[in-house]
Amino acid sequence: MRIFCLLLLSVVSTFVSANWHQQYAETMGTRVGVELWHEDEAKAQQVMAEVLAEMVRINEQMSPYINSSELSQVNNKASDEAVVISAELFALLSKSNRFAVLSDGAFDISFASVGYQYDYRDSKRPDAEALNADLYRVDYRQILLDAEQSTVKFGRQKMRIDLGGIAKGHAVDLGIAVLKKHGIKHGLVNAGGDTRLIGDRRGRPWMVGVKDPRGDRQAVMLPLSDVAISTSGDYERYFEEDGVRYHHIINPRTGDSAREVQSVTILAPDSTTADALSTTVFVLGVSRGLALVDELSDVDAIIIDAERKMHYSSGLGAPD
Repeated sequence: MRIFCLLLLSVVSTFVSANWHQQYAETMGTRVGVELWHEDEAKAQQVMAEVLAEMVRINEQMSPYINSSELSQVNNKASDEAVVISAELFALLSKSNRFAVLSDGAFDISFASVGYQYDYRDSKRPDAEALNADLYRVDYRQILLDAEQSTVKFGRQKMRIDLGGIAKGHAVDLGIAVLKKHGIKHGLVNAGGDTRLIGDRRGRPWMVGVKDPRGDRQAVMLPLSDVAISTSGDYERYFEEDGVRYHHIINPRTGDSAREVQSVTILAPDSTTADALSTTVFVLGVSRGLALVDELSDVDAIIIDAERKMHYSSGLGAPD
């Protein structure tokens, strides 16, 4: 396990070179980007465009907000019949269910069966009666996968799934695969709160910030290389009503927002794992979340709880 020294800094240092290249785009409901070092600018631009195109492809396949997406077709049909799906989507649903088993349901993509009732832009939430009417549909064990036929079927009517807790990490990993295919040794791919790094900044570590959930500053700066980092926070999509914050990280057991912590940051070997675990640990809370992380190899966590106290997994060296 790599031991990270946490530096309490508020400004990210930058290293400027004509051989560093960046591109950004808007997709997957967030800002995505790629940065890399390459001596040939034309080649760099080609590689970055390929990365971003891959991320757009994932969005078109897995967004629940695009009616033509493969995920939307599953949500429309799988309550009534087994739906044949692509190998890529099947693999991601299988991974999602493995995280559900690992966390005893704290990670559950069928949370969407109640999550659809929330509208964070218009500050709308379901009342108790509407919430309870749908809550029994939240159960990952009712996502029935047939590997031989490459199908998915829902075991309950009107179930829905949402890959918001894992798809961005998957997209980042595919972007990194593009960089590696082209021989890139130093670079990163980012999608919202998910980032994966290749190498370092040519002799210096990448400095990656963990945002203060209640401010504009960075709560912690991490010097990193060759790792994935994902942060889930209650400040990304939310509204407040009568002093209560309703946000997009839903506890599958209650159908309500999880509120024991304000943010969770996970360090892991790949972004799919980091993305799923940041959501999982957020729902589990401090004690159960850290216990889970400490059982996993090459995974660490930083948690900012509801009282704004910081907690670290056993593999991290907390600052004095």
